[in-house]
Order: sequence, then structure tokens, then C-alpha cells
Amino acid sequence: MKRLKPVSPGLRWYRSPIYPYLYKGRPVRALTVVRKKHGGRNNSGKITVRHQGGGHRNRTRLIDFNRWEGGAQTVQRIEYDPGRSSHIALLKHNTTGELSYIIACDGLRPGDVVESFRRGIPQTLLNEMGGKVDPAILSVKTTQRGNCLPISMIPIGTIIHNVGITPVGPGKFCRSAGTYARVLAILPEKKKAIVRLQSGEHRYVSLEAVATIGVVSNIDHQNRSLGKAGRSRWLGIRPTVRGVAMNKCDHPHGGGRGKSKSNKLSMSPWGQLAKGYKTRRGKNQNRMKVKDRPRGKDARL
Repeated sequence: MKRLKPVSPGLRWYRSPIYPYLYKGRPVRALTVVRKKHGGRNNSGKITVRHQGGGHRNRTRLIDFNRWEGGAQTVQRIEYDPGRSSHIALLKHNTTGELSYIIACDGLRPGDVVESFRRGIPQTLLNEMGGKVDPAILSVKTTQRGNCLPISMIPIGTIIHNVGITPVGPGKFCRSAGTYARVLAILPEKKKAIVRLQSGEHRYVSLEAVATIGVVSNIDHQNRSLGKAGRSRWLGIRPTVRGVAMNKCDHPHGGGRGKSKSNKLSMSPWGQLAKGYKTRRGKNQNRMKVKDRPRGKDARL
């Protein structure tokens, strides 16, 4: 972690991971679009998401979560993405020369070669195996860091990220910095696999859904310290005001003389109990969920 001399109050508690491999230039403009800001407001101007607004102007990077394009692709560089906590990798197809962005996994560096097997096993790999599929050779050749392949081809126990749900859909789970999932079981009779997500939840996913090998990059993102309120504003994060500091008309904890919530239970601005109150009912359970994530004392850090 990078620390600076405390020549100002904002630098005293500033902590940032060191990224010597990050590209310092601008992104590929053809792979970006304008990011419109709404300040957390809907079409009528009402705030529907609190603590959003302002922030530095930036462009949204178009990430390839599907990985339909087969063939070898070379990593050109690793870039910072202001729209997500993980880093992104710029790929160049070795045959067509097409450029694309993907979520960078931990350890991926410029010059590495990655490949997508979403459309099946290429003929060149079949020829290397003698014309028929050898599971051992196939596992060694395909389960490399940054490769994308159907979950049916991934060995049990492998660490993955950018996990899809449906056979034709993009990756949905484990896309934030430092997150990963693990393949626990393959169930051919149900055409499903059981995957343990970062939260500890066990979930069914389709065998034909795709995932990428490895852990998402920027593992030390959770250890950073912004150091001052201004850096939060640069990121578009507005202040969080305490309920007891508000008026009675704005929050259940507000009003009164002095700092008191008038002997009430802690609750949200809309009156929902904040501690110990169950917000889910049995009839709304997800059928794809095998085991719920651990909660309370058993929750994963």
C-alpha cells in the first residue's frame, strides 16, 4: 500500500494500492460511450437513490461480458476503469485484429494470451489430442488464467469469476474487485452445476453458462483509504447524514431537544426496522438457490 507524507490532513490517512503495471494513457475511444449523470434522480426529478451526485466527468467502458469471439487474443495493456472497482484488460484478436475490453483477472499482464471456448473446442486443439477429446489434456489446455469456457468444461474446485446464469447470457456474478466463485458440483442429469459465490451462497447455474478462470483483479481495493471527504466527492459519492441530525419530518430519529431518537428502535428513513427485522418471506425464495449465504456470526468477511 502506498503512503504519503502527512503534509496535509487529507494525506495523513490516505492509503492506496500500488499498480506499476497499469496503463497511464487514455482508453480506446471506440470502446467507450458518454456516461450521463442523473444525480440519483428519476425522470420526475425525485431522489430515488441517495448519496449520489457530482463526481469527475468520465466515459463508460464497453466491457465484453459474453466472450463470443473464439481464437487466441493477446493482452495489450491493463487499464483503470472509473466505472468499476476492478481493472480491465484490452485484448487484440490474433487473427482479426479486433480490440475489446474484458475484466482483468489477478495476475493477468500485457503479453499474456487468453482464449474463449464458448463456441466449442477448436479444431486445432482436437488435432493436438489425436482427434478425440482427452479430459486430462483438455483441462490443462483450457483452464488457464483469463480463459472463458462453459462451466461443463471446468474441473470441480476451480476458482472462477464473471459467472453466467443462462446458456446465452453474459457473465453476471463475481465481477467486483477481488471476488471469485468456486465450482462445487456438476449435475449432468439436471443440466446444472452448483457454484459457491463470494457471499457463501450456493446456487444452480446452467452447465452451458460461461465463466472465466481466476480471481478478479485489484484484490487490495478493500484496503484502500480515501483519506478525505473530497475524494468521495470526486467519485460521485455525496454525504450520508445521520437521522438524529435531521428534523422530525425528514427521519423517524429526527427532532427533539438535543441528540436523541426518543427511545425508539433504530429504523430507516421510511420507518422500516434496521436491526433484526426480517425483510424476506418464504414465498419469494429463489428456486436456483441451493443454500443461503451465512448470516450473523457465521457471515463471511
